[in-house]
Amino acid sequence: MRRIAVLLVLMAATVLIPLPAEAAVNLAPSATPTASYTSPWEAVTAINTGGDPANSNIPGPNQGTRWGTWPNTGEQWVQLTWGSAQRLTSAQVYFLDDGGGVRLPASWKLQWWNGGAYTDIPGTYARALNAYNTVTFSEVSTTRLRVVLQSGPASVGLLEVKAYGEATQTPGWNPPGHLVTPLNEVWQHQESTYPNLYGFRNYGWDQVMANGGSINYCVRWDSAATVTAAQRDQIHTALARSFKKWTDLMTGHNAWPYQSVPVKVVGWAVRDRAQLQWSDTSVDIYVGNIRENAPQCAEPCGRFFNQNGSYPNCPGGASHHYDMSLWLTSGFGGGAGGDWGQRVGSEYYLSNLGTDNIHILLHEIGHSFGLDDFYDWTPSGQCCFLMKAGSASSITEFDAWMFRDWWRHLKSRYGL
Repeated sequence: MRRIAVLLVLMAATVLIPLPAEAAVNLAPSATPTASYTSPWEAVTAINTGGDPANSNIPGPNQGTRWGTWPNTGEQWVQLTWGSAQRLTSAQVYFLDDGGGVRLPASWKLQWWNGGAYTDIPGTYARALNAYNTVTFSEVSTTRLRVVLQSGPASVGLLEVKAYGEATQTPGWNPPGHLVTPLNEVWQHQESTYPNLYGFRNYGWDQVMANGGSINYCVRWDSAATVTAAQRDQIHTALARSFKKWTDLMTGHNAWPYQSVPVKVVGWAVRDRAQLQWSDTSVDIYVGNIRENAPQCAEPCGRFFNQNGSYPNCPGGASHHYDMSLWLTSGFGGGAGGDWGQRVGSEYYLSNLGTDNIHILLHEIGHSFGLDDFYDWTPSGQCCFLMKAGSASSITEFDAWMFRDWWRHLKSRYGL
């Protein structure tokens, strides 16, 4: 089990010259969002999707589309955190006001992280409904942008935050200085422990690259419980959200070729078709194919069984193949992960569908990309991080750079 908050160590920020408007792009989707508080039925990940709300009055609960703090009042904040410094010149905020427990804030402001503290950004802070509220400022170079809201008589919330600046490609390998030694220790340990480390060709990296920047999943429903169509869609959404937390760390980094890595669930495996309470054909259904005493999607469609990337016997063709399985097992404690996918308890997963960080699943996805466990040793200067089981509940700075280190060592196999 894992516990901790995401704290990315940031480069010192400096005030620079404003960018021309035509050079600015929305950098928010590549950031990791966090918040002072999020109501259990809301999602802080809703704030940086890059989408445009129709209006401010999206009624709740509307899980996954809005961030709100009901019943908390007073000062609340959301924060965008990037893995490297971004040059920002403006931001836009779209407020949530559902006419009930979440209303417009009494006031709000932006803050940037200067390497040691949060600094207020001077500007004009409008509070319009049904529109973006834009603040333009002299360019800052920072890895954290915070929206601070002071509530009025009700709680506060947001639908979208956009942060505009210069789109930059982080060249090469540039981890923070204090992480160089522990990262080298980790990689040396990998090389000495796993003799086939470079020869293995079915890491998550290989799967994403083989698909041209996407990933397909099958759900192994290893439970006697029924599943509604709404639960199915929530299971898919939670999986995609968790996978995105890892792959977004690569956006703009060291020749990583993709802005995003979409996740598609193409199939469900179950013992009894009656357990799946939907009749649409959005996913393939596999019934009674038992492997490891659990339902299994068709082997001819699975990359684990066809690592050459060819699926000539897959019903529906190659587009119906699955790269990994989400194996949800009733009564299963802890987790397991590898190139085949991730296994967690079905009860645990269902009870955390709205949780921003499903930490066991996040840990196991890390294994699918090659990240190791740290049961018997800890890298120098490190204490608590997601891949050290029981010490973190979300991806930390050290996890992020270990992840990027894998890409550094493997990207040449893809000609990059």
